[in-house]
Amino acid sequence: MPALVEARNLHKVYRADGVETPALRGVNFSARRGEFTAIAGPSGSGKSTLLHLLGGLDLPTEGEVWLDGERLDDKGAVARARLRLWKVGFVFQAYNLIPVLTALENAAFVLELRGLPARERSERARAALAELEMEGYASRKPNQLSGGQQQRVAVARALAAEPAVIFADEPTANLDSKTGRALIEYMKRLNREKGVTFIFSTHDPRLLEHVRRVVHLEDGRIVGEEERG
Repeated sequence: MPALVEARNLHKVYRADGVETPALRGVNFSARRGEFTAIAGPSGSGKSTLLHLLGGLDLPTEGEVWLDGERLDDKGAVARARLRLWKVGFVFQAYNLIPVLTALENAAFVLELRGLPARERSERARAALAELEMEGYASRKPNQLSGGQQQRVAVARALAAEPAVIFADEPTANLDSKTGRALIEYMKRLNREKGVTFIFSTHDPRLLEHVRRVVHLEDGRIVGEEERG
């Protein structure tokens, strides 16, 4: 099976005030459809940078990024944004919900950008919220939700769009143990039952216990990999 996501010899160097800071140093990575994979490593190892490059949010200094058979890094900003809109879902540490929108409107936001009719996007957003047991909070705005509830809305937004892959950047980092475990179980079930591909960045042992593949990143380099059944 061909790779759904692939990085070839990725380098990323950040430059500020004449100082160069390497974040990735020759990373090669690939993932197939249906994977439930973690990119693990300490803070500063390059995990978030790698996810941002794989999802086309940023461009590498050197190397290639491929998504579902299309090369990302040689496209302009508009073309990358369009590809992300149709192929990629993101779940960020900070949730990135729109404060003035309700949970339902946030969950439907990507579908609105795609131009789907109001009824269809509402139905799909409600179904995604229901998957995460958030249908009772559909009319609440982010400031009326707990951190765990906001994170579930962020996951619902990604799921409603039915992307090829969901990138989740430290999805449990800001959650208490109970909420974190619940979110992990939800994502596992969606991966198992619906075939949703998840690629996480994390150093959370609660999440690492449940993934089927762990790629270890240190100082911008992949230093090991393990399969977990």
